[in-house]
Amino acid sequence: MSPLSYARHHFRPAIIQHAIWLYLRFTLSNRDVEELLAERGIDVSYETLRRWVVKFGPAIAGNLRRRRPKPSPRWHLGEMVTRVSGRLMYLWRAVDDEGEVLEVLVQRRRDKAAALKVMRKLLKKYGFAPIQVTTDKLRSYRAIFREIGLTAHHEQGRRTNNRAEVSHQPVRRRDRKMRRFKSSV
Repeated sequence: MSPLSYARHHFRPAIIQHAIWLYLRFTLSNRDVEELLAERGIDVSYETLRRWVVKFGPAIAGNLRRRRPKPSPRWHLGEMVTRVSGRLMYLWRAVDDEGEVLEVLVQRRRDKAAALKVMRKLLKKYGFAPIQVTTDKLRSYRAIFREIGLTAHHEQGRRTNNRAEVSHQPVRRRDRKMRRFKSSV
């Protein structure tokens, strides 16, 4: 990936990066970030902020991902329901035992094929099989671990997968925040 180019932008790179950080790190809307920057004397439109997030957000996330150390060999898998463009979708998430998010995948289904896709992506991305994988009691997990051959490493049970469930909280918080009053127009 080529280095980020902030050429032809009116604002300094530090301001652009700070605005993107505010938007992505906290559950703030574009207008909230616009207000925070206005308090500091920086006049930026919320639409400009949205364009910055779309343009620079993925590149900044990729740079951060490259610097990330090797994950712990104990993984937690979980899924949750969320709305994407008005449709119910499943957000699959893999987390290591230190809370680092390893993989996130959004799919329409919650079946064996979906769980297998998540696990294969993880194994391909990190290149090693985990010592232990903790999941909830979804039957699809048992089936995929039998297919992959990791049944000895699979642990499932009640309250054992709290690490993955806790990692869903920022998404849930953002969903609640974005469900505010909407105009009827």
